[in-house]
Amino acid sequence: MNIIIALVMFGVLVAIHEFGHFAVAKLSGIKVNKFAIGMGPVLFKFNKGETEYSLRLFPVGGYCAMEGEDDASEDSRAFRNKPVKNRIGVVLAGPVMNLILGFILSLVTVGFFSDIIKTNTIREFYPNAMSEQTGLMTGDEIISMDGTRIFTTSDISYKFTNSKDGVFDLVVKRDGKKVKLNDVKFYRKYYYYIEGPTDEIPYEHYVTFDTREEYTGDEKLEVAETNVDFKVFKEEKKTFINMVSYAVRDSLSTARLIWMSFIDLIRGKYGLNDLSGPVGIVTAIGTVRTYGMESLMNLIVMITINLGIFNLLPLPALDGGRLVFLIIEGIRKKPVPPEKEGMVHLIGIACLMILMGVITVSDILKLTGK
Repeated sequence: MNIIIALVMFGVLVAIHEFGHFAVAKLSGIKVNKFAIGMGPVLFKFNKGETEYSLRLFPVGGYCAMEGEDDASEDSRAFRNKPVKNRIGVVLAGPVMNLILGFILSLVTVGFFSDIIKTNTIREFYPNAMSEQTGLMTGDEIISMDGTRIFTTSDISYKFTNSKDGVFDLVVKRDGKKVKLNDVKFYRKYYYYIEGPTDEIPYEHYVTFDTREEYTGDEKLEVAETNVDFKVFKEEKKTFINMVSYAVRDSLSTARLIWMSFIDLIRGKYGLNDLSGPVGIVTAIGTVRTYGMESLMNLIVMITINLGIFNLLPLPALDGGRLVFLIIEGIRKKPVPPEKEGMVHLIGIACLMILMGVITVSDILKLTGK
């Protein structure tokens, strides 16, 4: 089932992405020779008008092959013979479609699978919460942490995950006014015992207690620590306005977190072992399915937006790399020779394939425990 979900998800994401390129190319009067979902051997294909449509064996990519895209062409409808602004629109259309899909899926998730809409306003503190002792108050709405705008509780979790000491400078909205709080420390100590693992209860399931005295059973209690020392208010009533508002904020938050994670990867904070490919995604799907449909949909939203952001990176073979060449052409008023640009993208594709192979091997080793 995990594999089926992954295959369907990859197929839909690729189809939406390539359809963006296809639709804008057609609207711009560009001739599209081939439109393919998947890579590798052809499962089936058909021709309609001037375009060959095909479904291929491996659902990890796809392409929209336009006339004169990577070589010179005398055809007036060739990609390279269209104005730069039209070509930029075609290149951007794929990633933008993924970002739009991510927003739509986020809206569907909060509308159909989420019982509530979480806010950033503090409802109550856990016993002995350090954040309450160092400046926060019930009713405060967290606006920013260390200068980073907070859109959703996911942003707060990300800041906690990447903090060394759990101490932040905050801006909160208190009684309608913005208040700056310096050196707010988040810390909570609690106790728990594990009910599982059993066939019905995954090993991640815990029963937690704020104090040792709350528990009266015979199981051995373990001490745990976390930065989360407060609870937030939840928007019980769903209206179209607050659902759209949350979906926008959630999409912006996810896109920014992906970009920040990429920057952290470049800085060396994360290694290749922290990356996941198709095999890792299938494993992640299996894990989040145990938590319910909302968690699965949130994962799909993240992957969808991740695909859009990743393709906008200025790397050869990606849409962002092609965009760089178009910007250079717009500035120089002269295109880069197609054979040189094609060589750069070919090298980029080779590097991406090697990287994908390394990540896949890493995912398999994780599964085998090596």
